[in-house]
Amino acid sequence: MAIITLTTDFGQKDYFAAAVKGAVYSELDDVRIVDISHCISPFHISEASYIIKNAYKSFPKGSIHIIGIDSELTPENKHLAILLDDHYFLCANNGILSLLASEIKPEKIVEINIHDKIESNFPVLDIFVKVACHIARGGTLDVIGKNIQEIKYLKQIEPLINSDKNQIIGHVIYIDNYGNVITNISRKLFENIGKGRNFTISARMVTFSKVHETYSDCINFKIEKEKRGEEDGKKLAVFNSAGYIELAIYKSNPLTVGSAASLFGLQNRDTVTIKFEAYASKDRKAEL
Repeated sequence: MAIITLTTDFGQKDYFAAAVKGAVYSELDDVRIVDISHCISPFHISEASYIIKNAYKSFPKGSIHIIGIDSELTPENKHLAILLDDHYFLCANNGILSLLASEIKPEKIVEINIHDKIESNFPVLDIFVKVACHIARGGTLDVIGKNIQEIKYLKQIEPLINSDKNQIIGHVIYIDNYGNVITNISRKLFENIGKGRNFTISARMVTFSKVHETYSDCINFKIEKEKRGEEDGKKLAVFNSAGYIELAIYKSNPLTVGSAASLFGLQNRDTVTIKFEAYASKDRKAEL
């Protein structure tokens, strides 16, 4: 059974997501549709890429992923079908592919050319559904488009490392449903630069000197619960499931106790800095 996923900024109020699902089921009886998210911030390409990049790998090879973000067809925003990591992605050429393919090279990219079949100004419904169903039936990408090599490149803000290798300057790339703040500083980068040294993470007025493995690591369960003091609302830094440093509030609720984003005053693209202890002179020489 073919799997088709949907990631859009349609939200939950309107009929758009339901119409797309209905169109798929009208063409295919034997298909499974999975909603990755319909709550992407409007036209927020980097947010969508973070969610899709960390979700698609859990799906079986051959899954088809429709991305309905900034998908209106224009001379500068063509439609693409991509085979990447044995998964199919249908999206606009608005830079999202360059973020998805930052670590894995696409096996095939075609520019979709079936737009003579457009029936409305709803490209996800008219174009992406038809292409997804074509692929689900076993169709090839060559039938629905022409091969291309050049795509729109959207430069993602990469962390900066100073020349002494004792500082990483990163940025906020995503804020999740709990209000937790995800940075673009990966665990791999943190460990490669830090090499076990003590450090301080700074973001606006908040600081951290430890990164936890899990959220509950910040709680000392050896102490009786009544004697631990305040648990909910405790700040922490953690390596999240996607492998990035995340700034969080333990058991946060943006509607009650607040969240990391609101309490720390952080939003997308804000700076997060990690300063490591300087090497001792003899250790520094050995490192060089």
